Amino acid sequence: MRIGLVLHELHRSEHDLAQELLHASERHRVDHSIYHLGQDLAEWSREHVRQIADIARDYGQDLDREPKAELAMGRRLRERASELLGHKGFPELALLHDLRQIYIQACGVSADWEMLAQAAQGIQHLDLLALAQRCHPDTQRQMKWANAAIKENSTQILVS
Repeated sequence: MRIGLVLHELHRSEHDLAQELLHASERHRVDHSIYHLGQDLAEWSREHVRQIADIARDYGQDLDREPKAELAMGRRLRERASELLGHKGFPELALLHDLRQIYIQACGVSADWEMLAQAAQGIQHLDLLALAQRCHPDTQRQMKWANAAIKENSTQILVS
């Protein structure tokens, strides 16, 4: 059975999505909706990571419950870069790039949840199926948010 491998990949993917959401929110701190929603959506993925780690033990995986904490120095550097980017360059294009990256990552995580749900249903592991049914809708909302933000911002950014 390869369920443990899927859980391992899903754990990594959710962690990466959380990091991307956090980084984007910090880079675009001046846009309050991007900043606050990015922080909230990242917390969803962090919670998914914890839940995946809990159930993964049953499938032979020893995964960390908490995403690796980022060094404070790295965070400060990114925040400073975000401030500088806001004053020169093309921060609007950077926003579209970040939203695109979030959307692509969320699509991958969604596919992983779908695979896990199908396998869980096939082998009748109800705890695994329940996990997928709890977490997958959050990932779909993350995808929809990124896609909506791309739609909302693209015309103004690309034609101005």
